[in-house]
Amino acid sequence: MAAHPNSRFCTPASQCPIIDPAWESSEGVPIEAIMFGGRRPKGVPLVYESFNWQHGVFLGAAMRSEATAAAEHAGKVIMHDPFAMRPFFGYNFGHYLSHWLSMERRPNVKLPKVFHVNWFRKSSEGKFLWPGFGENARVLDWIFRRINKEDCATESPIGFIPKPGALNLDGLKEKVDMEELFSLPKDFWSKEVDAVKKYFDEQVNDDLPEEVALELERLKKRVSHM
Repeated sequence: MAAHPNSRFCTPASQCPIIDPAWESSEGVPIEAIMFGGRRPKGVPLVYESFNWQHGVFLGAAMRSEATAAAEHAGKVIMHDPFAMRPFFGYNFGHYLSHWLSMERRPNVKLPKVFHVNWFRKSSEGKFLWPGFGENARVLDWIFRRINKEDCATESPIGFIPKPGALNLDGLKEKVDMEELFSLPKDFWSKEVDAVKKYFDEQVNDDLPEEVALELERLKKRVSHM
C-alpha cells in the first residue's frame, strides 16, 4: 500500500535528546518567535521580520504558497494558505484573526516576534537560490540574534530583512546570490497586494478585522513607493 503524498514520519517529542526539560510545564512555555513559511519560487525573500504584532498577524493572514498534497489544489499553483494551515481551520477565519490580535491586549503580555521564511525561491533558470536543509540554521541564527535585540536588520517595504553581511555564510559550500535572494520586485509585490485583497474580499469579507485591512493598505502604500 502506497503512502499518502502528504504523509509524515512522526516520533514522540520526548525522545529528542536536547529538548528543554520544561517543555510540558503546567505554567506554560514562553514563546519568543513564531515562524511562518511558504513555498514561494518568486519574489519572497529568504527571511523577513514583521514590524510589530499586528503586522505579524497580517503576515500570517496574507500567506500564499505552492499547493501541497494537504490542500485541495492540484499541481504547483500558488494558493492562499493563511498561517500555513488553511485546510485545517475549524471556525470563522475572521474570528480567528481577531483572536490572534487580542493577544496584544492581554495584561503584562510579552509577545513573540513574527518571521516569515521561504527556503524555496528560485533563480530565473529555475534553480533554488538557497541550499536549504541544515543550512537553514544560518537563518535561525539571525532570528535568535533579532530576539536578543541585535541591530542586524534593515527596514524594507515588507518588513525587516537582514542587513548586508548579517547572515553568517562562513563555510557555506555553495555560492549564494544574496542580492537576488532578497530582491523585492515592485511588479511582483503589487500583484501580491491585489491577490491578497481579492482573497480577503471574497473569503473573509465583513469578518475581516479592521487592523488586518489597515495593514494591507499600509503595504499597498509602501509598495507603491518602491
